[in-house]
Amino acid sequence: MNPNVKISKEETLSDNWYILKKYTFDYLRKDGTWERQEREAYDRGNGAAILLYNTEKQTVILTQQFRLPSYVNGNTSGMLIEACAGLLDKDNPEECIRRETEEETGYKIQSVKRVFEAYMSPGSVTEMLYFFVAEYTHDMKVSDGGGEASEQENIDVLEIPFAEALAMVANGEIKDGKTIMLLQHALIHKLLG
Repeated sequence: MNPNVKISKEETLSDNWYILKKYTFDYLRKDGTWERQEREAYDRGNGAAILLYNTEKQTVILTQQFRLPSYVNGNTSGMLIEACAGLLDKDNPEECIRRETEEETGYKIQSVKRVFEAYMSPGSVTEMLYFFVAEYTHDMKVSDGGGEASEQENIDVLEIPFAEALAMVANGEIKDGKTIMLLQHALIHKLLG
């Protein structure tokens, strides 16, 4: 643990959906003085995300669904185009992403490659996201996907040409951070032509 941080109080503010806590702590500044601070942290668990890509067709599989936080922050439709993703729950990241891929997209993949991990909003959210890529082919399609009804998921599966997906980032049609990161990874590492 960091000797420059001393947590003195931890309060649970909400545990309705996930857990929101307020922390009071002392932080040792560079000038040697201690400063009292208060911050809130939202703990929803860690997650995994994947970009499915097809080198022959030069396409990617993305999803589209309603996201309330984006809606209340100016996204007039509330719909976001995203890479397939989900919370780990009790799985390891690779098991999670295989399960989520099948549930959301309908593709049953075996081989996945872990490419990096990142804190997505470290100023307020504890979540670590594990990023994967995997090739897909038509014969891996085992269902229509769409998500789990019990989790109130209503997901559309999109097969988009890679070049078009990159253009959608540039023109603002794709605004999801994890998706942009995975598309840029695919571009930088030349996963697709």
